[in-house]
Amino acid sequence: MSEALKYRVLTLRGGPNCTHKHGKGNNETMRILLSGSHGLVGAALKVKLEAEGHEVVPLVRYTPGYNSNEIEWNPETYSIALARLEGFDAVVHLAGESIAEGRWTEERKRRIRESRIRGTQLLTETLSSLKNPPLTFLCASAIGFYGNRADQILTEQSSPGSDFLAGVCVEWEQASAEAAQKGIRVCNLRFGIILDAHAGALAKMLPPFRMGIGGKIGTGRQWMSWISLADVLSAITFLMGEQGITGAVNVVSPNPVTNAEFTRTLGKVVSRPTFFAVPAFGARLAFGEMADALLLTSQRVVPTRLQEADFHFEYPQLEPALRHILMAS
Repeated sequence: MSEALKYRVLTLRGGPNCTHKHGKGNNETMRILLSGSHGLVGAALKVKLEAEGHEVVPLVRYTPGYNSNEIEWNPETYSIALARLEGFDAVVHLAGESIAEGRWTEERKRRIRESRIRGTQLLTETLSSLKNPPLTFLCASAIGFYGNRADQILTEQSSPGSDFLAGVCVEWEQASAEAAQKGIRVCNLRFGIILDAHAGALAKMLPPFRMGIGGKIGTGRQWMSWISLADVLSAITFLMGEQGITGAVNVVSPNPVTNAEFTRTLGKVVSRPTFFAVPAFGARLAFGEMADALLLTSQRVVPTRLQEADFHFEYPQLEPALRHILMAS
């Protein structure tokens, strides 16, 4: 892990002096199994949890080195080191093929789906068979669950959409059901657009915006449900300790914005104009089906479960969040 990443994570709220509750009590360390430890959220979460004194054991797709605490698994071949999975307090499952890299060919869509469904099924079946299963299983999902819903306000009780990503998310969440049936507390984390200057959507937006050629996409009226990486990490650690929360949890800021507002705000923060715009047909020409699913879709999602549990968002408003993210970068 780079020193730069460690520094960025430890400056986020909930660093080594975090006071969020965990399942074994505030002062007790936990053994946590983590998949997706090299991704945007997983890499930062590993640093944060280890800084708090917890033991984090990554699930990896390669043979671990000598004396490594990593555990090998392979969802494609449906293999995992079963005997080494006993005795974890919590499992955080974040692994899955990126949905924003390259056009969605049929083969790519197959990989997107199977990397999520097979990996979750493998973990669920394995955890459910253990003599000493974990108390908590936090499994990634996404607000893609809701599909394109215009101006409708979406809570965890809202119905799923009907497009490709919605179908993937429905199956993804269903794949964790067996663990819940075996008495493991399962939370399905429906992540929104996670903002960080070094990876993900914002990192891809920054170069054109800094050159003064950023702008809205399509009409700009589509809703974007975003959240800072700092609040994502805090939400995950918070949910480890909230034993009464199960099922779907929207991991988004309480203040979604339209694409036009996001564009104006980012332009203001980087002190550049935002006159340029990408018409819908141009986005579809460049990205195909992915444009409708990720760039033109409208999802006005609110974090009802987190708010009801009195979770504190450090960055609930977009402009302060962007300023903090860019300052920390």
